[in-house]
Amino acid sequence: MKMKALMIASAKFFVLFALSLMAGCTVVPGSYHSPTPGWFVDDEEIPQGEPLPDVVKVHAIGTAILSQQSVHPVDKGVPEEIDLSTEEYDYQVGPGDVLQITVWDHPELTIPAGSLRSSAESGNWVHNDGTIFYPYVGIVNVEGLRVTEIRDMITKKLSRYIEDPQVDVSVASFRNKRIYVTGEVDEPGLYPVTNVPTRLIDVIAEAGGLTPRADWSSVVLTRSGKDYRLSLRDIYQYGNTSQNVLLKHNDVINVNPVTDAKVFVLGEVGKASSLQMGRNGLTLAEALAENGGLDQRQSDASGVFVFRKAEKDADHGIDIYQLNAKDAAALVLADSFRLQERDIVYVTAAPLARWNRVLSLILPSVSALYLGGRTEETLRD
Repeated sequence: MKMKALMIASAKFFVLFALSLMAGCTVVPGSYHSPTPGWFVDDEEIPQGEPLPDVVKVHAIGTAILSQQSVHPVDKGVPEEIDLSTEEYDYQVGPGDVLQITVWDHPELTIPAGSLRSSAESGNWVHNDGTIFYPYVGIVNVEGLRVTEIRDMITKKLSRYIEDPQVDVSVASFRNKRIYVTGEVDEPGLYPVTNVPTRLIDVIAEAGGLTPRADWSSVVLTRSGKDYRLSLRDIYQYGNTSQNVLLKHNDVINVNPVTDAKVFVLGEVGKASSLQMGRNGLTLAEALAENGGLDQRQSDASGVFVFRKAEKDADHGIDIYQLNAKDAAALVLADSFRLQERDIVYVTAAPLARWNRVLSLILPSVSALYLGGRTEETLRD
């Protein structure tokens, strides 16, 4: 009898202990954010319960957030340091370039391009020290000069020997300055910078266009050791010309594969997994549907969260967007809320599900003690 009383007392202790865990709500398996059904107070961006650290900022997914997302990309610019103007663009000659210098009415000073030699083969090659040699003029340092400056220099020197010389200078072959194109394009490689300004879509076209695996919303420009994210989608689909930046010598353009753009869906959903975003992106509703939707028995529809790394200039580190999916109208909001690369979608557990999890941990021990006591009494009888 004493053993039976001990077993019953132990069982009561475990049940009381389970209830205390539910009251604490901090060590129970599964997420918990607030003891009340509402997640926000008076539509303010402040969650109930324990205060969040300064690194986190919470937003309710509503019309205000969607209006921010719907800002037309044409209104979004690029950093000032890469927003170069074509008005002041002029090619500067460098080592490796080949110049074609013509002096009219003086064929002896002009190296002709015959049927067997092109202008690039018959022109004046700029040596590694940045100089060329020209008859009567001698050695001329042309590195860093525009063709108009080279023309004026040669004209001035030739005027000592020729009356009113008519000189024309052009670049027969551009070999000094290059742009590097890598990633998901048909023909990655080196592409020359010429006297015609080269913009992003120009070099992508020269590289044969994008492959089927390319993420056209994720093009990385590396300039002077710093990376800038550009979007061909904004250019082609929305006409955002600011993304079509002017390129310069030593720029590296890398088109990322679409497989790198993923979001993660966790918590009380049909199947937790990572999802590829695809070229056209992914909405919150699509991400939930792809993973089997909300678990009707386990999930708390008012606690659908999207965790996102904040912008670089923000005063916090993480943005959390919350959707109350108990309202059917919220599903429309979910279909309009566009996810970003590396977002984490998390669906919290319902209070009953948390209670069931506690019971699933406690009951095996209680059952073992109770049944063990009954077995011992039976043997004694």
